[in-house]
Amino acid sequence: MMRSMFSAISGLRAHQMMMDVVGNNIANVNTQGFKASMVTFQESLSQLFQAPGAGGNGSGGSNPIQVGLGVEVGAVDGIFSQGASQVTGRKTDVAIQGSGFFIVQDGGEQFFTRAGAFSFDADGNLTTAGGQIVQGWVTDPTTGITNTQSPVASLTMPLAQVIDPVVTTEVTIGGNLPSDLAVGDSSAVSINVYDSLGNAQELTVTMTKTASNAWTATGTINGTAVTLSPAAMTFDSSGNLTSAGTIAVSGYTPPGAAAMAFDLELGTGAPLVQFAGNDSMEALDQDGNAIGVLRDFAIADDGTIVGQFSNGWTRTLGQLALATFNNPNGLVRVGDSNFQASINSGGARIGEANTADRGTLAAGTLEMSNVELAREFTNLIIAQRGFQANSRIITASDEILQDLVNMKR
Repeated sequence: MMRSMFSAISGLRAHQMMMDVVGNNIANVNTQGFKASMVTFQESLSQLFQAPGAGGNGSGGSNPIQVGLGVEVGAVDGIFSQGASQVTGRKTDVAIQGSGFFIVQDGGEQFFTRAGAFSFDADGNLTTAGGQIVQGWVTDPTTGITNTQSPVASLTMPLAQVIDPVVTTEVTIGGNLPSDLAVGDSSAVSINVYDSLGNAQELTVTMTKTASNAWTATGTINGTAVTLSPAAMTFDSSGNLTSAGTIAVSGYTPPGAAAMAFDLELGTGAPLVQFAGNDSMEALDQDGNAIGVLRDFAIADDGTIVGQFSNGWTRTLGQLALATFNNPNGLVRVGDSNFQASINSGGARIGEANTADRGTLAAGTLEMSNVELAREFTNLIIAQRGFQANSRIITASDEILQDLVNMKR
């Protein structure tokens, strides 16, 4: 009788743990990035009453006689299937489509999470809802290179950062100067160029026809005449430029800035030509820019954070890092939807999204819990019935013991 009662007690304990796991899963049905767990039972020890015997001398062998001593919880494993995606529209919300984990740091310790509800704190750190700092690679502001082979670091994006102004060194002009234009007629284009302080200065270049297939270039910056050298241009009978394809511009000093000197490029990209038809000469490009203040950012599917600046330029600011493990079930849950590596999970294999099996990223989206309520409610019924059945074993064993006590001679 005592064996059956103790076996039933072990069954109560095991099914109570199953209820605990199911209850925790259901409680986290709406927790972003939550991964459900499942319980696996295994048979406990068995008491051997008769050892197995070998056959011989005309008799057969005998099987062992054993009575089990109950059940125990063999494992509580995580279910790391993909959760559904929910579009939030927040630029700092990021979901992983794959098996990777975000890397976060808190107090010098490294944790891993699937919950991508991030935001920037007052210092510009990209953080989780629990205050852990998201890890990745910060782009070198001088070279613009993101070294993904270096150790990960805290991702920081100061909202006040700027792009220094760049002085114009080259202006590209292309298009068509009409060959049927009369001698003395002209065509002009204008474009903003930038001085050493990042101020925009209006450059106007005028091409005046001086003879058949011959033109002279003149220019002004903010209405002040500048020097163009060489100023004369010639075209062959096929409409192609035969004179120098580069014209040096100099002779203007903006207030408070350095003297401006740059080149007009006429023969690169879409070169300046002379054919019959419409006047299509235009200033195609220039390589300077004003000071740029960070206005916005976007996160690409490979985790690259691209800043958008007030001067229209974009620049890579950093990149999110992802980690994978040989045995995700070996990770230890430490709260705040975080996991910690253990001796049985294997070391974190850190790398970029879209590489190996880390998965891809979706900005403006969150991964929801992978709890399936239909499965959990079914497990709830199984756990409840298992608990009831084991409690019935205790009740029946107690009644038998009572009958034994009440026996008379």
